[in-house]
Amino acid sequence: MSVSTIILNQSNIVNLNNGNNQLVFKFPNSVRLSNHALAVSNISMYYSWYNISVALNNNIFQYTWSLDGTTVSSTFDIVIPNGTWNISDINGFLQSQMINNNTYAIDASGNYVYYLEMVVNAVEYGIQLNSFAVPTTATSGWTYAFTLPTVSFTPQFIIPANFNSIIGFQPNTTFPLTITNATNQSTISTQAPEVQPNPTLFLTCSGISNPYTIPSSIIYSITPNANVGDQIVFTPPQLIYNKVLEGTYDRLVVGWLGSDLQPIQILDPNMTITLEIRNTQQDIGQLTTALISGSK
Repeated sequence: MSVSTIILNQSNIVNLNNGNNQLVFKFPNSVRLSNHALAVSNISMYYSWYNISVALNNNIFQYTWSLDGTTVSSTFDIVIPNGTWNISDINGFLQSQMINNNTYAIDASGNYVYYLEMVVNAVEYGIQLNSFAVPTTATSGWTYAFTLPTVSFTPQFIIPANFNSIIGFQPNTTFPLTITNATNQSTISTQAPEVQPNPTLFLTCSGISNPYTIPSSIIYSITPNANVGDQIVFTPPQLIYNKVLEGTYDRLVVGWLGSDLQPIQILDPNMTITLEIRNTQQDIGQLTTALISGSK
């Protein structure tokens, strides 16, 4: 069997540090490929793509506040910086913004008190939103960064489209539905949270005809088997060959797509992709020879 190995690494990236999602392998000379097939034999890269970013359009949610307890006085935007965030991180960032917006208190022991909370509820496999009633009278020893309202209320989360998938709610959800609540409120995700909207990446290669995928250039998929920031290594237990369209090639273009089949931004360009390409016609010829020899 005639097999050739093609190795792509950081030096093959054409958009270095600007997505790192396209690599080009240039043949020393143009080659005629007829009756050839290509397979992935090894991938080594780092788990380094954002789950929340401006590019993904899922980095904003809001909360509301009241002065009189009956109407919304202020709506605050929570704009999450690009990054790989878990729910605890998001909740911590929300709290930091509540400090900036003077919508917090400090209890008699010096602990900061927040009236909104986003936490993981592992038992119910969801994200729990908690809204705590803001008092109308001061507790002895407490400090309030805001003016106490005339009527107790619960601040609201406003969950827009795209961010909603991260925490498992319908788009444009408001919780509580109204601000006029004098008791603590809590709710749980109505659908499975997708904290990482791109849990699987797809590898594509030019010149490939795969009738079972859309796009037909997909040759492999990976789901990270490591933590964020760690190296992930994939070695298929068996090579899966894809037909190469007949033609003359001076290069192969390899690309990474996210779960939405759009180019994904990969932060760390340190990657190695090893491909194997073989002449299937020679394989058939060798098999035929072996069958004829075996029948004698």
